[in-house]
Amino acid sequence: MEQLIPIASKLQDVLGALGQTTAIDLPQIVVVGGQSSGKSSVLEAIVGRSFLPRGSGIVTRRPLVLQLFNTSHDGQSETEFGEFLHQPGKRYHDFVSIRSEIVRETERLTGPNKGIDHAPIHLKIYSPEVLSLTLVDLPGIAKVPVGDQPENIEEQIREMCMEYISNPNAIILAVTSANQDIANSDALKLAQAVDPHGTRTVGVLTKLDLMDDGTDASDILMNRVIPLRRGYVAVVNRGQRDVNNDLSIQDGLKKEESFFRAHSVYGRDRQLLAKCGTKRLSQHLNTMLMHHIRDCLPDLKNRIINMAVDVNQELEALGTPASVASGPSSGGELLRLLSKFSTNFTAIIEGRGGQNDLRGQRSKCDPFRELFGGARISTIFTEVFAATIFGVGPFDGLSDEEIRTTICNAHGTRPALFVPEVSFDILIRRQIARLEQPGVQCVDLVYEELQRISSQSEPSELTRFPTLRDRMIEVVNMLLKRAMEPTQMMVSNLVKIELAYINTSHPDFIGGSRAVAQLMEKVGKENDDRRSTLQSGSVAGVSNNPLSPTVYRNASENFDDDNGVFPDGGPGDSGIMNFIFRGKPTVQPQRHRGNSGPSSVVHLPQVPDTMKQTDTPPTERDQVEMQVIKSLIDSYFKIVRKNFVDLVPKTIMYYLVNHVRDAMQNELVSELYRDAEVGNLMQEAEDIAQRRQTCEEMSDLLGKAMDIVTEVRDFNTFK
Repeated sequence: MEQLIPIASKLQDVLGALGQTTAIDLPQIVVVGGQSSGKSSVLEAIVGRSFLPRGSGIVTRRPLVLQLFNTSHDGQSETEFGEFLHQPGKRYHDFVSIRSEIVRETERLTGPNKGIDHAPIHLKIYSPEVLSLTLVDLPGIAKVPVGDQPENIEEQIREMCMEYISNPNAIILAVTSANQDIANSDALKLAQAVDPHGTRTVGVLTKLDLMDDGTDASDILMNRVIPLRRGYVAVVNRGQRDVNNDLSIQDGLKKEESFFRAHSVYGRDRQLLAKCGTKRLSQHLNTMLMHHIRDCLPDLKNRIINMAVDVNQELEALGTPASVASGPSSGGELLRLLSKFSTNFTAIIEGRGGQNDLRGQRSKCDPFRELFGGARISTIFTEVFAATIFGVGPFDGLSDEEIRTTICNAHGTRPALFVPEVSFDILIRRQIARLEQPGVQCVDLVYEELQRISSQSEPSELTRFPTLRDRMIEVVNMLLKRAMEPTQMMVSNLVKIELAYINTSHPDFIGGSRAVAQLMEKVGKENDDRRSTLQSGSVAGVSNNPLSPTVYRNASENFDDDNGVFPDGGPGDSGIMNFIFRGKPTVQPQRHRGNSGPSSVVHLPQVPDTMKQTDTPPTERDQVEMQVIKSLIDSYFKIVRKNFVDLVPKTIMYYLVNHVRDAMQNELVSELYRDAEVGNLMQEAEDIAQRRQTCEEMSDLLGKAMDIVTEVRDFNTFK
């Protein structure tokens, strides 16, 4: 299984050159920690060489991807050296020179100040003394900006750390000083944000030799304080005095081993001692990384395959170079693109879109999760337009006072014997006219959907020819606009047709006689209920309805057959009985009390400029007439509304959707396929050649990555 780490390192090289290392989440160990937590010392101890920049403040200012290769079995004459990815073929045998190159390459992007940059530095170290590992060293978490550092330096460093540790295949090496409260560890806090259960976090405790006398880290190492699935390892690195005295790392490792073995707590507990020391940390990380790579390789292989498929599809869309495509075949290529666009447009409308021929649009719409193409138009008809229209009531925006005023105005100079028909005509026309605007808006919504569909119909090859694409969009938009005008006019005409003739003979219309009959049936029912209530000795059930039977006395008792009126100016005088029997309304003269000598003069009040029905309460007759008119409006409006909901979608489909679909290809060919314009339309964009070259390079690198992964023939053999 040792070969798995070199395989991952090769992938790191290939995908690093490709710029896709984060895209497929390579397995690696990411080192995070606060400033002065001992991160750099831990890495140098693992390598066994001092090669990292040192100093105050932020020393690591770019991510350092460190790949360690064990050469003990390679038989190489040069046993120990380093290589940088940005200097291929150049070997560094002096680790002081490696440190200088890290500083130089860092300042190349960040400058001499203390700023940071996300671009990583890739360093390989070949040595017989190391275990194969891939580690990423990140800047230490700073709290306060120093010197000319930006004010948000802490936020920048945290964002960089999160970028690497968010990789689900990364092992997080959280470095914390043992002489501080572990609950305040910046590294563990960062790790918990992406790995709350501690399944891929390894805790590293440094500076155990600086802990106060009588204290130790045994509880932490035994996972009793902040548990981590991967546990903790304790190390003791060289101190600043050791560095100043030029103590070698090898001697520092021996000193560390002696410290743990001689310690009164760690040295006496074999279980604790197994969790102490840099060598044990390296072995632990090596074993963990190998198993991690083994688990991740099948998924990595699938991702590389998917990336290769996408790159090859883009290469196919980019086509052959312009020098080849600009020949006599360019006219045929133009016709093919126009035909493919028209075919895609029709397929999307008819529900056959979102398949392989439209793979370039998958990023814009997922046909398995959201409505697409023609289904959206259907939803506009049913869920948007129809639902809205059926939600429009017959009396929306029409009050009882307006109905009463309209009836009164229709009476003219004298009260009519029947409910005036002209009032129904005026009111129903007003309500029908309210349907026109939502019908026109429905046309606008479908027009916008057709524009959306046209953008989704573009063949992926069209990106090569920006002039052709712009002209194609222009032609399609002109076709849509030409079809939209008659569609809107026809929808408006549907309303005008309804207004042109109010068909009171419609078989579904209630009619005046049925409206009055229903009203009388309602009154009779209320009268029967009232009699039952009175006979039971209760008056609590008497209705307060203005049309309550208390208003209408029994016709046989109250109706005056000789005069055709109710006596004493009773309620029936202006009520429904008088209306039905065509009785004459009687007017009771006003009687004035007191003397009326020749000197008394009667003055009429001043007539107001504006008279409203609200100035006087409605009479019983007014109530009856309003109820009859409302029954007629309700019946006829529902007939018109039902017809409108049915005809508007049909009109839009005939005049707009189907017309544009059927005329699309002929319109594109007649407007764009002209000998004088073919050369200009088929001119490639300036960046196409560069994109084609980039895709070819990516395809080659992904092929190499695939070859590397297939070196492992059977993943099960490593389990």
